[in-house]
Amino acid sequence: MKGQLKDGKMAAIKVLSAESKQGVKEFLTEIDVISKIEHENLVKLYGCCVEENQRILVYNYLENNSLAQTLIGGGHSNIQFNWRTRREICIGIACGLAFLHEEVRPHIIHRDIKASNILLDRDLMPKISDFGLAKLIPPNMTHVSTRVAGTIGYLAPEYAIRGQLTRKADIYSFGVLVVEIVSGRCNTNTRLPIDEQYLLERTWQLYERRELVGLVDTSLDGDFDAEEACRFLKIGLLCTQDTPKLRPSMSSVVKMLRGEKAVDDNKITKPGLISDFMDLKVRPPQSTKPGSTMTTASTYNASSGSDSQDNSTLSLETSAAATSTFISSMSSETSAANTTSFTFRTV
Repeated sequence: MKGQLKDGKMAAIKVLSAESKQGVKEFLTEIDVISKIEHENLVKLYGCCVEENQRILVYNYLENNSLAQTLIGGGHSNIQFNWRTRREICIGIACGLAFLHEEVRPHIIHRDIKASNILLDRDLMPKISDFGLAKLIPPNMTHVSTRVAGTIGYLAPEYAIRGQLTRKADIYSFGVLVVEIVSGRCNTNTRLPIDEQYLLERTWQLYERRELVGLVDTSLDGDFDAEEACRFLKIGLLCTQDTPKLRPSMSSVVKMLRGEKAVDDNKITKPGLISDFMDLKVRPPQSTKPGSTMTTASTYNASSGSDSQDNSTLSLETSAAATSTFISSMSSETSAANTTSFTFRTV
C-alpha cells in the first residue's frame, strides 16, 4: 500500500500474511536485518507493526517500482532506460551487495537477489529490498548450511544442490541480473527459439563466438558504449562461473563495473547451470497441484511454460501463505468505519 506518515513522508506499506508460522519467521528476520543497517542502495525501514495477527512493515516509498515491472522483459512503464541509467543501476546494486557482504558485521547474504527485489526511486537509483530470506554469516565462518530458498533462474547451482550457502550465491544471482539489465530480457523465456530460451546459456554462446554485443537490448537503438556493455556482460559471466571460488568478490565487481579494474578474459569459464532446470526445455514438467513441488536435487516449484520474470520460487522455506502482499495503491479517502488502527514501532 502507499500511505503518508504524519511528517508528510510518503511510505510503502508491506503487509505480510500471518497465516503461516514461516511467514512470521521471515517477517522477524526482515526486521532484524534491515533495522540495523543503512545504505543508499538499500530500502529504508521506517517502522513496523506486530499486533495480534497484523504483520506490517513501513518502508520509504519508491516511485518507480521494480526492475521487473519497468525494464526486464519489455517492462510496463514509460521510463526510458538509456545505457548510462543501466550502468548506474548495475553499479548501485553492486555497491549495496558489497556493503552487505563486506562492511556489515556479521556479513549478510541476501539469498534472493532478482529483478523484482530491486526497487527504483524517483531518480532511478536502485534499492535492494525484501530481506525475508537473508542469512547472517557468523564471524570466522565462510558458509552456513541451510535449507534452500530463492528463485530459480537466479539460484547458484552449488547452493541449490548442496544447500551450502556462501556470499558467492548472491554474486551468482547478481551476475544473472546484470545480464538481464544489459539485454533487457528475462533470464528465461520459453517463447523464444530453443537455443535462446535461457539467457545465461545464450550469453556464453555469444561470448565464445565473440558476439556479445548482439545481446545488448535492441531498444537502445545502438546508442550505447559497446565496449562497456560487453565488459558488463563479461562481468556477468565472471559472477556466474560454475566454480564458486572463481567468482569475484562484490568489491572487485564494483571496481570492474566502474572501469577501475580490468576484466581478464582468461579467467572467464563456463557458467554454472542447474541441469534439472535446463532439462525443462526438452521435457514438460510433471503436473502438480497448486502449491505442490517437484523434486530433483532440491525441491522447487517449476513451470517451464512461463516466461514471467520471477520464474519459480523455491519452496522449502516459503509457502504461498507466507508470500508478502503489495497493494498497488491506498485511497486517502478511506472512511473512518473502514479504518483499522495500528500501533507502529519505529526502528
